[in-house]
Amino acid sequence: MSSYSSDSSDYSPKESDYEPEDDLLIEPMPDEYEVDSEFDSQELNPVPMSKNAGNRFIVFFWDRLLDSEKREPVELHESRIMHTEDHVLYCRQFNLYNETFNSDSMVDVLWSRQVLSSDLTRVIGQALCLESTKLSYAMDFLKKEPLLNFFTGGDISEVPIYRWRQYRDYTMMVDDGNNYGYPCMSLTFDEDAETGVGNIRQETNETHLEYLMRSERVIAAGPLHLCTELKDDPSSIPVGDLIMFNAKDREDAIDFVEEDPLAVAGLYKSMQVHFYNNLDVTGKFVAEHRLEEEPIHDMKEYLEMSGYPTSDEETPWR
Repeated sequence: MSSYSSDSSDYSPKESDYEPEDDLLIEPMPDEYEVDSEFDSQELNPVPMSKNAGNRFIVFFWDRLLDSEKREPVELHESRIMHTEDHVLYCRQFNLYNETFNSDSMVDVLWSRQVLSSDLTRVIGQALCLESTKLSYAMDFLKKEPLLNFFTGGDISEVPIYRWRQYRDYTMMVDDGNNYGYPCMSLTFDEDAETGVGNIRQETNETHLEYLMRSERVIAAGPLHLCTELKDDPSSIPVGDLIMFNAKDREDAIDFVEEDPLAVAGLYKSMQVHFYNNLDVTGKFVAEHRLEEEPIHDMKEYLEMSGYPTSDEETPWR
């Protein structure tokens, strides 16, 4: 049976080598156990899958390559920071929908991350993960995205987009930081077929996965595929890898990428490593702004300011 998952993953562990110790086995609950009737129980329904699930796309763009005015690095950084709030709110608007509000939203923005320069002083690019039922919906989203409009005026012909087959093993879903440095991403691309790399990816994939799982520092990972309209199009071949992981510093990050079995085997023609900032494009996490004289205490008030339908009967407040 295929292990292809609903969120575009093409890998899931089929068996485990974990064996529980005898003294840790959980005893069955006695039959005479009764629930305290003093408390009312409430049956909760499982969270339904998003209506936009089906295809996961990764978008990268580098400010310097898209900037038509050829600004200096510092000016470019300052200009793009001015448009970051518009970017966040634009993504949140697509992420917020239900049966009565914004129901025509056809894209989920799973995450958006600012790519940092090697000295960590400037933002030099953006990486986004989009989920949608069709490639055309993702492209429509990008055409009106504020940052891309600032750089290109809506022309996304030079913006690379890939299918992402994210691995679903729980050992590759650790938290950002996770007591091990700072979140970092590696973007690697394969050598061209004519260079004679042969079947390196297929032959080394198992050791590659084992390397990532045993590291206990991978936030998310998976191969990048050519972006086709249909998920099962045979021409959507793997062309690289995107791995997000925790690293103590830049040298540690580079060592981690270079020691990956795929890199050691000579699969990649290019490898980039960057630390990143994670933007809250979900809008679910609101904290007080401690630098302001009057910090925001009321989450509902803040969400109203951000355009959320707090008066909508389908938006619960507890």
